[in-house]
Amino acid sequence: MKNFVKSIILASMAIVLIASCNNGSKVVPGDAIFKAQTMIGDEPFGVILADDICDTPNNPGVMKQMVELFNKHQKSIVAIMEVPKDKTDAYGIISGQEIEKDVYQIETMIEKPNPEEAPTNLAIIGRYILTPEVFSYLKNTKPGAGGEIQITDALKEMAKNGKVLAYKFKGIRFDCGSVDGYVKSINYFYDKSKFAK
Repeated sequence: MKNFVKSIILASMAIVLIASCNNGSKVVPGDAIFKAQTMIGDEPFGVILADDICDTPNNPGVMKQMVELFNKHQKSIVAIMEVPKDKTDAYGIISGQEIEKDVYQIETMIEKPNPEEAPTNLAIIGRYILTPEVFSYLKNTKPGAGGEIQITDALKEMAKNGKVLAYKFKGIRFDCGSVDGYVKSINYFYDKSKFAK
């Protein structure tokens, strides 16, 4: 099996954890989500990309924050954070209208734009709540950046119909897909554990 997707149930919502693959190749979220369709069925579900580690001091976890928002709006939601403008080429970037504090109605999304082409510095991180409607969009999505089926491209099409929100979560995120991010996360949680005693 080249890729695997692990599904668990959390708060009555399926969670797809995109973890790794056994041959050392990159797991592409759009493809992994599409392959999980038979496990998920016709229910909303969460997606957690395992290389994004989040901490939410004094707040509920990121997915819990997003579930509360989903229960209010019943739309697909992506978690976002602000990044330096010169780092936009490492992320999916959104633009849209803020409809309430830290919640945006997405108008467009661009996968890994050059800084001069990025409409904002609001970057998508590895936390999503998706409606099952996303599967029909993924099925019709052509390969994008890197020749891969990008979840951002499918969500961009959904956003054109007003069906996707972005949420600037309360917390901190570490990119454990890079050595620097991984080391920063270890140091952060080590320091946090020392002070918790």
